[in-house]
Amino acid sequence: ASCLQHRLVVRDASSLQILQLYTCLDQIQHLEWSSDSLFILCAMYKRGIVQVWSLEQPDWHCKIDEGSAGLVASCWSPDGRHILNTTEFHLRITVWSLCTKSVSYIKYPKACQQGVAFTKDGRYVAVAERRDCKDFISIFVCSNWQLLRHFDTDTQDLFGIEWAPNGCVLAAWDTCLEYKVLLYSLDGRLLSSYRAYEWPLGVKSIAWSPSSQFLAIGSFDEKVRILNHVTWKKITEFEHPATIASKKTIVYKEVEKSPSVETERLSFPPTRALASSLFSTQSKYDISQVPVSLQYVKPVADRANPKVGVGMLAFSADNCFLATKNDNIPNAVWIWDIRKLKLSVVLEQLCTIQCFQWDPCQPRLAVCTGSSRVYLWSPAGCVVVQVPGEGDFQIMSLSWHSSGDSMVLLSKDNFCVCYLEREEV
Repeated sequence: ASCLQHRLVVRDASSLQILQLYTCLDQIQHLEWSSDSLFILCAMYKRGIVQVWSLEQPDWHCKIDEGSAGLVASCWSPDGRHILNTTEFHLRITVWSLCTKSVSYIKYPKACQQGVAFTKDGRYVAVAERRDCKDFISIFVCSNWQLLRHFDTDTQDLFGIEWAPNGCVLAAWDTCLEYKVLLYSLDGRLLSSYRAYEWPLGVKSIAWSPSSQFLAIGSFDEKVRILNHVTWKKITEFEHPATIASKKTIVYKEVEKSPSVETERLSFPPTRALASSLFSTQSKYDISQVPVSLQYVKPVADRANPKVGVGMLAFSADNCFLATKNDNIPNAVWIWDIRKLKLSVVLEQLCTIQCFQWDPCQPRLAVCTGSSRVYLWSPAGCVVVQVPGEGDFQIMSLSWHSSGDSMVLLSKDNFCVCYLEREEV
């Protein structure tokens, strides 16, 4: 599904043929599929309205108007039949049921980066709350929205919460001014508290491994710390030095080259295809000889939100690899072997890393850098894929299909779909 101003376009994922067109009441600012792909939610925050469309019954429609309370966020519950709307100033979260048309309210939600977290099986939801100048977490049962547990957290300014994939442990972390990661059980017991150091800026990013065995914590000191699920103690830490010295680490460096054009093909005036190939540059990967010095950017100390520390983390679907980005070295992706707990590969790009995401089915990483190319890494090696088309298509983000056979590449105003051929077994 894609939106253009107030129009919603639904296409077939394999052929891109338009299946449905819907017209909303205003410009769409957020859209989201239900878990069973039968409904689409379209949020219009300026108007405080959410519209829901059905794929099975195109004539059926639903409109939720929050009125004077306003709207700042909207999302589906995992069952695909309830919608959670957060009102302006985070006064409350309203839970709307599409089946019974009933309404439930969750009071005092906290305005933080990640304040609502569902368990992977969809049975429970944790909500970060702020009342009487203290942080709390409430856990609700998603089937009836009844309160299961409510407890306060030992945090100065709770920044985010995230469930382990098995739904047994909830991680909560404090503001970057206070290094603190708290781990709670489903019944609200504090299992462990982790603090790596005291005074400098603290936690910047967090990621659970798919098996729930590891919790990776990216910090402002340019290190990633891995906690284990048995003792919740640190088992290792990964540094991001500007110089790669180990001969066991493979460094793939992106290099640009101008395409060679056969003189027999030259004509005047040149054809459009020939002109575009003459002035376009291609890129490929070279394997660099260690030691390798990476481009290091010194952060500006007197600016807010300095570009420093590990800002992006992601585990591969098979639990074997961890990809990281250190904001001080903006053009590099670091890939760590979790089985050996060591650095395996570094991808050194020509431009700043905008986004990376693992294939949901196999250890294959897709990377984009704001250029018209997408980069793919797997244990077999690296490849650069040029997006065909006229004009400058700058890929700012990407998203894999759940089957791993294709991915959506997004620029500021356009998108395209990249289809990958599956190897025959």
